[in-house]
Amino acid sequence: MRFAALRAIPVLSIALAAPSAAAAATQTTTGQATVLNSLSVLKNADLDFGTLVVGGAGTAVIDPVSASMSVTGAVLPAGTAAHPALFTGTGSKNSVVLIRLPKSPITVTRVGGTETMTVSNWTLDGATTRKIPPSDIFNFAVGATLTVGATQAEGTYVGSFSVTVQYP
Repeated sequence: MRFAALRAIPVLSIALAAPSAAAAATQTTTGQATVLNSLSVLKNADLDFGTLVVGGAGTAVIDPVSASMSVTGAVLPAGTAAHPALFTGTGSKNSVVLIRLPKSPITVTRVGGTETMTVSNWTLDGATTRKIPPSDIFNFAVGATLTVGATQAEGTYVGSFSVTVQYP
């Protein structure tokens, strides 16, 4: 009998590893939101040019800082206390607010008539951008210029304007 010689056949073994997951990295972050109290504005006093004696064209100007009125032309104050419009606002303490005044003139019309005058050149008693104090309450005053015609009819003139307070 013949025996065949067995030879060892080297076996090459290659271990194939499954692809490993890329090294994972985790970073923690936070989300945030700032919640502000609603803004509110309360009118404490209307803009009032008082009683004027008109001998011709001119203007009456209310200064919101000094709360005084000056006149030009043939317009004279007649002893009544003119004053700026006064407002109180509330909001979140230490927040910034923007006070917006009218950009255009408004028309005031004589009660019971059709005669008009204009109010323009709106002014504020400080910066239009303000920081609400820790008390959550802020006050501001608004002035303007009333333009009076040379033959302005006598009577009481009324009109309205808007002031807006907003978070920027």
